[in-house]
Amino acid sequence: MNKAELIDAIAASAGLSKADSKKALDAFVDATSAALKSGDRLSLVGFGSFSVSKREARTGRNPQTGKEIQIAAKNVVKFKAGADLEGSVN
Repeated sequence: MNKAELIDAIAASAGLSKADSKKALDAFVDATSAALKSGDRLSLVGFGSFSVSKREARTGRNPQTGKEIQIAAKNVVKFKAGADLEGSVN
């Protein structure tokens, strides 16, 4: 499912127009991004939680040449599915 298909599904399920569904989805993405950027954790009960974790710098290897390279430290986004979401998939 891509973004356009998700907007269509939200519009059909919630009885909203596609324009309103797009605005709602964009607002959710913006709010989630802002919360994670500030270091907060976003938890949606039953669905799951988003959090940011720091990945330390490390030494890697270029698979083409075998030469060692330095990989910089960075923040990564993690998602842990909630019990209701896992139950609906299985």
